[in-house]
Amino acid sequence: MKVSIGCDHHGVLMRQKLVELVCQLGHEVVEYGPVNELASPVDYPDVAVEVAREVSLGLADRGILICGTGIGMCITANKFPHVRAAPIVDELTAEISRRHNDLNVICFSGDMLSDKMVSKLLEIWLTTPFDGGRHARRMEKISEIERSLMENGGDVSKIPTHGSE
Repeated sequence: MKVSIGCDHHGVLMRQKLVELVCQLGHEVVEYGPVNELASPVDYPDVAVEVAREVSLGLADRGILICGTGIGMCITANKFPHVRAAPIVDELTAEISRRHNDLNVICFSGDMLSDKMVSKLLEIWLTTPFDGGRHARRMEKISEIERSLMENGGDVSKIPTHGSE
């Protein structure tokens, strides 16, 4: 599996440790973001766009993003077609994000999570399969929304809704 990993200045040390873990698990890694913790601050959207673009285009199978909270990276990554990103903070969300949502970009807080916790969450996330079944139907609905947005030039008023019945 090819994994793209990016961080802003809040996640440089964590990224280095995660790169080692991903390689130990037998995966290929591409890195984005500052080269060391002494580098000038980096705006998280500039890094998220690199990782999300690779996942969106199928150049990477999965992406890992790290910023202060994981939220800014998540917001940016989810602007890209075919990207399903979420901030993950515990073992249950790491597992369910894969089983039910086929999450392909995981976002971490470089400020609020320990390296030990993030390593554990990442290993769960990388090794948990997508369950398919009823969850595949829901993922297809999300894909239909993406297609409709792209076909209609981003005009959200043309997205069909199911309404409440």
